[in-house]
Amino acid sequence: MAEQRQRCINREVNVDNKLKFEKALVLVSGGQDSITCLFWAIKKFNKVNAISFDYGQKHSREISIAEKICKKLNIEHKTVDISFLKNLVESNLFKGKEDVNLKHILNENVPSSFVPYRNMIFLTLASAWASTLKIKHIVIGVCETDYSGYADCRSVFIKAIQKTLNLATDFKDLKVRIHTPLMKLTKAKEFKLAEDLGCIDLIINDTLTCYNGSEKRNYFGKGCGDCPACKIRKAGYDRYLRKYK
Repeated sequence: MAEQRQRCINREVNVDNKLKFEKALVLVSGGQDSITCLFWAIKKFNKVNAISFDYGQKHSREISIAEKICKKLNIEHKTVDISFLKNLVESNLFKGKEDVNLKHILNENVPSSFVPYRNMIFLTLASAWASTLKIKHIVIGVCETDYSGYADCRSVFIKAIQKTLNLATDFKDLKVRIHTPLMKLTKAKEFKLAEDLGCIDLIINDTLTCYNGSEKRNYFGKGCGDCPACKIRKAGYDRYLRKYK
């Protein structure tokens, strides 16, 4: 067992050493998850680019935050307008739609904030730009531990879309590899990761995860405090304080 564990550690070290010479593209929204992943990627890779998507969400404050953070870090950042999405799928996360605390109109077991096919579209478009930049590593802040009931945040989906994206091209030297550093982390552990990366103050003071776009300052970060995203963030920060402080 000890030998097997050591082999796994050695394998991870070898992978990390290789990544130091590679480039990565990070999907950033301006929220806690994606900005934590941005700092994770900066530590792991030689060069990092970032991409955001304007899909007609209730507010654009997150995108502005992503742009400011990337500018501060001297990271090339692109924002892509896919606001047509609101004309194709149902979600209360779109501008002008109802309360995000309601159930989804298509399935009462799914949060109304769920945007069908969103991550699949994001990853497809991100991979397209990545291939142009000759980047094969894509980083996204999805998590199936605190995933809010979003099907496209699960590991099984990420593995499937990675395989599908690679079947869509013959770019043998640019096979997409999707990294999900938050996949198995609770929100409390994510705060701890931000602390270890040296960016927890920025996460608390600058990022915006609130579905309603409120920039009210709380001890756990910006947000209205009442929407599902704020409640998850607050609960995670409280657990982080109890466990790690």
